[in-house]
Amino acid sequence: MPTVHLRRGRAKPFFFGHPWVFSGSVQRVDGEPGDGDMVHVVDDRGQFVAKGLYNGHSQIRVRLLSWNPDEVVDEAFFASRVRLAVALRNDVLRLPEHTDAYRVVHSEGDGLPGVVVDRYGDWLVLQILSLGMAHRRALILEALRQHCPGLAVFERSDTDVADKEGIEPHVGSHADGEPPERVPITMHGVRFDVDVRAGQKTGLFLDQRDNWRAVLPYAAGRRMLDCFAYAGAFSIFAKAQGAVGETIAVDLSDHALALARHNAELNAVDDITFLKGNVFGELRRLRAEEQAFGLIVLDPPKFARSHADVEKALRGYKDINLVAMQCLEPGGILVTCSCSQHVDGATFDAMLNAAAIDIGRDVQVLETRGQGPDHPVTVACPETRYLKCRICRVL
Repeated sequence: MPTVHLRRGRAKPFFFGHPWVFSGSVQRVDGEPGDGDMVHVVDDRGQFVAKGLYNGHSQIRVRLLSWNPDEVVDEAFFASRVRLAVALRNDVLRLPEHTDAYRVVHSEGDGLPGVVVDRYGDWLVLQILSLGMAHRRALILEALRQHCPGLAVFERSDTDVADKEGIEPHVGSHADGEPPERVPITMHGVRFDVDVRAGQKTGLFLDQRDNWRAVLPYAAGRRMLDCFAYAGAFSIFAKAQGAVGETIAVDLSDHALALARHNAELNAVDDITFLKGNVFGELRRLRAEEQAFGLIVLDPPKFARSHADVEKALRGYKDINLVAMQCLEPGGILVTCSCSQHVDGATFDAMLNAAAIDIGRDVQVLETRGQGPDHPVTVACPETRYLKCRICRVL
């Protein structure tokens, strides 16, 4: 088997289980591994560290799968990893008892780097985000059929990450027939129809599912502004549970707003104002009009896609949070989020503090939240704790 030798002093994170070997940690490669091939990784003294999947065209040169030199990464390996992932959702979290929409496989969090599987009703939506896993698509599909019987599989491997990995885009069904235009689901008693074929990500941002409900205790009677609303989940949850007053939901996408309006009708919610617009501009307009809200939700898309983007991303986060605070009545609630893995929690909190200082407001963090437990974090890889959600009181 080809062997990847690490530079001196670079092996420690991988001995402790971090799954990503970046190109800068590689001293040399013995043998000629093809992209997607299995390789051994050793330290500068030749001591075995782990084995994983090689990609000479990716910044992540090796995605580690096993720290056991004798373990065979074959059909049984993938079946075991998928079985453990499904058991977490079924037997530990018991998600199928109250929802049919949740993450089934969470990439590194479930020991399958580059594999994401979300369930929506009777459909699984698969995304493959690493070349090595794309070469093992058949093994992953067989494991899903074995441990998720009765569920059809639709693939959405057409992301910018897949493109950087050199993965041929793949969109289509791996079962007889195609998913309907909208797949019905239920979460915490609220109904949604999901566009798994053309919606963002796999259809919904399921990592926020528990946060949609967590806002309810703070929403009672408040005027709400839902920014970057997408399918309208924050505002529809609040309205469907009768918790919130006048509500405005803003998004730039016609497709997203059409889906949000449909989902509002599905839950007999007819008093949300859906507004097409750029959130940065709309917040400034609302501030200029001196409109005040009791609850503002900021759930923007990823601002930082790499470490190089962090400084610019923080300026963007500070901008929208600062103006949102100015639009909040004293004692109002700000729910502010970031899905950028390159912006950690401490940095995000420091940004909030800087925004508050600039406008002379005090911010109390009432809840520090993140992704739901169906998006598990592996302690060996802090990057898997990517979602930040702060529920704040702004004085």
